[in-house]
Amino acid sequence: MSLFDQIQNDMYAAMKAGEKEKATALRTTLAKLKDKRIEKRDDLSEAEEIKVLQTLVKQRKESVELYEKGGRPELAAAEKAEIDILNGYLPQMMSEEEIRAIVQSVAEEVGATSMADMGEVMPEVMKRGKGLIDGKTAQQFVRKILG
Repeated sequence: MSLFDQIQNDMYAAMKAGEKEKATALRTTLAKLKDKRIEKRDDLSEAEEIKVLQTLVKQRKESVELYEKGGRPELAAAEKAEIDILNGYLPQMMSEEEIRAIVQSVAEEVGATSMADMGEVMPEVMKRGKGLIDGKTAQQFVRKILG
C-alpha cells in the first residue's frame, strides 16, 4: 500500500472515530500530495511522497517557532500535534550522534577548515543522509566543527 493510500485510509478512520484534528491534518496532507501529483502529471514515488511530508513537517516547525514568539501557545500546540501525526508516516530520522559523525567525516574528507567550506560540506552531508537528516541540525554541527 502506498503512503498516499495509507494516509487516506487513516483519514477516513479518523473521521469515523470523530478525531477532528487528525482528520483535518491528514486531509491537508492528502491535498498537498494530490497537488504534487497533478503538478508532476504522474503518480508520485515513495521518495517524492516522503519529501512532501518532510516539507509539511518543516513548515509546521517554523509555524511553531513563530506562534511561540508571538505568544500564541494554543496555536503552537495545534501545530505540534500535526507534526506528531505527520511524523508517524515518515521514516525514522537520524539521531544527532549519527549526524555529528557524518558531518565530522565529511569535513575531514573534504579538508574543510573554515566556514567558507560550508558550501562543500553541507551538500555531501545531505547526500549521505539520504533524506533522513534534518538540515537545520546538520547545519548547526557544521558551524560547530568549522567555526
